[in-house]
This record gives sequence, structure tokens and C-alpha cells, in this order.
Amino acid sequence: MGSGFFKFCMQCCCCCSADDDGDADEKQALVGAADPLDYFSREVQKRRDEEANLWSEPGDPSHTERDDDRTLYSLLQARNKTRMGSTGYRRLSVDIEAMRDTRREVRDKWKTILENLGFMAEADSLLNVSAGASLDRMRNAAAARSLLQTLHSETSLFSSREPPPERYLFILDRLLYLDIAEDFMSKAKRFYPPRDDSDEDGPLGAINLPLLLARVEAMNGCPDDDSVESVDRS
Repeated sequence: MGSGFFKFCMQCCCCCSADDDGDADEKQALVGAADPLDYFSREVQKRRDEEANLWSEPGDPSHTERDDDRTLYSLLQARNKTRMGSTGYRRLSVDIEAMRDTRREVRDKWKTILENLGFMAEADSLLNVSAGASLDRMRNAAAARSLLQTLHSETSLFSSREPPPERYLFILDRLLYLDIAEDFMSKAKRFYPPRDDSDEDGPLGAINLPLLLARVEAMNGCPDDDSVESVDRS
């Protein structure tokens, strides 16, 4: 296990080979930056935001290709236009954290399985997917997509009401390279068997995404402190 992960890291540059082109862009931007310290500060903040939001489509800079990403991004934009400390700001923050909790819950399930497989030290690296991730640079894209659909239909790792997040394609591609994808699948089916829609509780089954998206888009142009309603629950 350890030697396999070492080989993976050597060839994939610590699970970040998809970021090679992004690193080159960063170097070019740094050379032309008027204030390098300001540039580094913005980059650090961007990566913190990526980690906090766990975008379903990490390679989509507009965050509009999926409804769940578009809803979260719209909530963040609406909060930026709302007075800090106001009722509207607090309600938007509650909705944002509800969506982030949903994504963290999924990630925590994956981490639990990886740690059970013996990847205690490597789990976070394996689960890290940056904005530089590209489907073109995946080794086993078709196999990874097939596994993702199987996990979606035969386990409760994801909500059955939404398509599985694309970010997990990149993680499955890594697991296939490490030859542990089948072991991961077996553990996932045992630890998180499928549930009926009615049994989905907690953040995964709690957010009425279409209604929230429509409401946020309607008020995004001119948010009012007293008109911002918190997320509806199904």
C-alpha cells in the first residue's frame, strides 16, 4: 500500500499532476504581478474557498454548470451584497453552511473508507481536487465514470436525488491507478448501503435545491435584509 501510493505520488506529483498547467499559469501571473504579496494572499484565499465549498464541478470557474454549484455560488454572491450582521446576512450564512455541510458529509464518508483501507496518512491528499483538475488528463476516465454511477446507484455515499459530483471522478481515477478501486467499492457497499428516498435524513436530504435556486436567483439582483428567506426543508 505504501509503495503504491509513493509510486502514485512520484508520477502524479503528489496527486496534483492535473495542476501542472495551472502552476505554470500561476508562475506567469506572479512574474507580472505588481504586488507579489497581494497575489499570494489572493491565491491562498482562493484555495481556502475551494476547500470550504468543495465544488461539484471543480474545473468550472463560473460555478454554473450544475444546479447545486450555481445555488451555492449565488448564495455567496448574495451574501457579499448584504450588510454584514443583518438578518439577511445571517440567514444566507445558515443556507451556505447547510450546503457546505452536505458536501463535507460526502467527503467524510469517502475519507472513512480510505482510512479503513489503510490510507490514514494519505486520505486527505487523495481527496484533494483543485480547480486545475481536467478530464483530459485522467488515465481511466471511462472506468472512473462507470464506478461513480455504480456508487451513486448502489450505495448511499451520495444523495439519490441529485447526480453525483464530478469531483469524485478524479478521486476514482486515482484509486484505479492505485488498484484499490474495487476494494473501495466493496467497503462502500458494506458501510453505506443504499437507502430509500424517504430515509434520507440530515443535510443530504434536507435542502430543497430547486426552490432555493429559484429564490436566490430572484433576489440576487437586489437582496433586501428582511426579504431573504432561509432554505426550505423538504
